[in-house]
Amino acid sequence: MMNTVDVSNELLRLLNGSNIYQNLSVPQLVEKVLARKEGILTSTGAVCATTGKYTGRSPEDKFIVEEASTKDKIDWGSVNKPISEKVFEKLYLKVIQYLKEKDEIFVFNGFAGADEKYRLPIQVVNEFAWHNLFAHQLFIRPENEEQLKQHDHPFTIISAPNFKADPEVDGTNSEAFIIISFEKRMILIGGTEYAGEMKKSIFSVMNYLLPESGILSMHCSANVGHEGDVALFFGLSGTGKTTLSADPNRRLIGDDEHGWSNSGVFNIEGGCYAKCIGLSEEKEPQIFNAIRFGSVLENVVIDEETRVADYDNAFYTENTRAAYPIDAMDNIVKPSIAGHPNTIVFLTADAFGVLPPISKLSKEQAMYHFLSGYTSKLAGTERGVTSPQTTFSTCFGSPFLPLPATRYAEMLGQKIDEHGVKVFLVNTGWTGGEYGVGRRMKLEYTRAMVQAALEGELDHVETVKDEIFGLEIPLHVPGVPDEVLQPAKTWDDPEAYVRKAKELAQAFKDNFNKFSNVPEEIKKLGGPIV
Repeated sequence: MMNTVDVSNELLRLLNGSNIYQNLSVPQLVEKVLARKEGILTSTGAVCATTGKYTGRSPEDKFIVEEASTKDKIDWGSVNKPISEKVFEKLYLKVIQYLKEKDEIFVFNGFAGADEKYRLPIQVVNEFAWHNLFAHQLFIRPENEEQLKQHDHPFTIISAPNFKADPEVDGTNSEAFIIISFEKRMILIGGTEYAGEMKKSIFSVMNYLLPESGILSMHCSANVGHEGDVALFFGLSGTGKTTLSADPNRRLIGDDEHGWSNSGVFNIEGGCYAKCIGLSEEKEPQIFNAIRFGSVLENVVIDEETRVADYDNAFYTENTRAAYPIDAMDNIVKPSIAGHPNTIVFLTADAFGVLPPISKLSKEQAMYHFLSGYTSKLAGTERGVTSPQTTFSTCFGSPFLPLPATRYAEMLGQKIDEHGVKVFLVNTGWTGGEYGVGRRMKLEYTRAMVQAALEGELDHVETVKDEIFGLEIPLHVPGVPDEVLQPAKTWDDPEAYVRKAKELAQAFKDNFNKFSNVPEEIKKLGGPIV
């Protein structure tokens, strides 16, 4: 078996090869993408590429190397699957040799973490020019040569999409693999062209490293109001984090990943990765107008003649994506750092159609729903998901949490207590019936509810307690019809509503049984009462 020094030397030999293009500018990378026929240019100047059969993350193909220094800390299981050092190193050497034989390899050096006190130097080695453009736009870019000099001992992503693993020989589950080695500070990706694997792998790394330094890492978007009030939006892909945090009346801190230190919150990334199915300038002007030269579109259908993007077309997948630097947005915080949050919003897309569109949470309910992380996984976000599926993703991000979930939950609870944070649960899913019967909650209503929550308009509004979930539902929200606020009143069949609501309540309880070391008060006061 090779040791760590040998593995590092192999990477050094690759990076010193004659086929390496390091830290190319955006125009240079765009030229490479077009010359190599990896993608096409759209009418707004964005690059559009397709990703083949992997149009979303492939969680069954993700592994963490079982190593002496980390094996007793990782929450091993179906999410964090172990793989041996021997298997990793053999596959690593194969990928390195594969890349050495390519005509062109692209390298990006940057950072994860906007707060310089806690940032992680990263290095991204790509077989594809468009993947390197993606990395350039999604991660934090060095602003000058001096910052590049601080780029010591980086965590390295090596991505070779056209290298297919042989599961019987290489010890993987399929041709695709995403493997993290914390000791070697490397992420090995192959067999999948989906660029999001790079982004989420670095997030997984930060979810391990930041809590070790006493910083809460969070799968959430964040923005700040004119008065300096900070809001966090937790939720899985497709629940509205990016859309709701891109508020023209508030400045964006970041759209997906953040750390919360003793000083406040900071963005982990330097860009945004927005789901863009159904995107329109009318509904989401900030995101729509951010997709310009240098941006990357994934699996979006483009008119062959006009090169205009058809955001309503799901020919390749529902999980169409746009990647762009955060400074493509007009109203951002720069650098992406702000104070402590005043409000937290948990977002869920409830396909049962029974959760209130907005409810106020006590601390116990906040901890319960954070640990539950309920939503309906939306079509296309992962391979094989073609319709909404009920899922409980602990901390609204369990696929990316290497440590036990209660570690993150305990840290959040301490932060809520320390800073007196208000917490709301917002359902961006279905109303008037379950998926297939009801309809998706209108975005204008959700925006109005979130605005009311952030501006304190719900602090003293009369509420009614939901008889099944025990949630406090505001009776009035400016800009939203009163009848929309109570799910039971939106169903044509009241008995069907009760059956479906009790079904979801039981699912909550069954899921929560997996937490054996949660305080009894959270179990009793936080969850459904039926």
